[in-house]
Amino acid sequence: MTALMPSRPDDRRPMIEAIGVSKTFGPVCALDSVTLSAPRGSVLALLGHNGAGKTTLVNILTAMTPLSSGTARVAGFDVATDARKMREVIGLTGQFASVDERLSGRDNLVLIARLLGADRKAAKRRADTLLEVFDLTGAAKRLAKTYSGGMRRRLDLAVCLVGSPDVIFLDEPTTGLDPSSRINLWEIVETLVEQGTTVLLTTQYLDEADRLADTIAVLSGGSVVASGTAAQLKGQVGQRSVTVTLEPGHDPVAACLALERAGMAPAIGPDGVTITTPVGASKELAAVIRALDDDGIEAAELAFGEPTLDDVYLALAKKTARQPA
Repeated sequence: MTALMPSRPDDRRPMIEAIGVSKTFGPVCALDSVTLSAPRGSVLALLGHNGAGKTTLVNILTAMTPLSSGTARVAGFDVATDARKMREVIGLTGQFASVDERLSGRDNLVLIARLLGADRKAAKRRADTLLEVFDLTGAAKRLAKTYSGGMRRRLDLAVCLVGSPDVIFLDEPTTGLDPSSRINLWEIVETLVEQGTTVLLTTQYLDEADRLADTIAVLSGGSVVASGTAAQLKGQVGQRSVTVTLEPGHDPVAACLALERAGMAPAIGPDGVTITTPVGASKELAAVIRALDDDGIEAAELAFGEPTLDDVYLALAKKTARQPA
């Protein structure tokens, strides 16, 4: 694949930093002492429901909204005092394509390149490179208003990359896209990160964060209520489980009793055939098999299940809902 970005130094210095960032709009506290960071060549995902503060934080980090207190730096620039320099090294794309529908795909890219200071030849070269990378060469001369939703989102991301930014902010970039278009954008983001770009991604899609993010911060009510890798977050909620499908003719109630005698806490599934029991680790599969075998009960199938980000999100939602206002 053609390189999306020029090669960058192999370092892991922080490219996105928020330290105690707060934002109030009159009596409303939109962000409350948010602290997070992302090193070069990584993806930081912000998860949260509508109104959690994700877009407000992006607006602060891109110097579109002033913070009320705290410190924020992007690519080493303080967003409050060095906003102009910071904007020169970032790219931003939101939930809706921001391209000019009256121009062709190629003309959109050439226009941005020219506005960023490239001469006509260099602007056309950059445009052609990005059209190839985003699989838009065949539609290069078509007006953007004729593009499908997935094509427009790809063009929007291409526009964001014209200036080869060090840091890219993607505010719910796959909202409304079909599964194929979402996967295509994920692959582009992964390529960018491999080439050293730092990405801040806001999303409500848990599978998106699970696939792309090196670190996940969960926002609720303007505060970070949990952060870490996907594996770390999953480890904070619930236990792993083993689901047993019995051979025909074996009694699920008897199987539950056998597992209970082994110190487990099984439950019969809604299908009346499978049994699920929490376990601490995959090695406890052997203990499940042994307990059933001791009672002459045969399992047709065993499946080991890890908690998912859905479990994390639901657990955190319940926890924050119980906290006093």
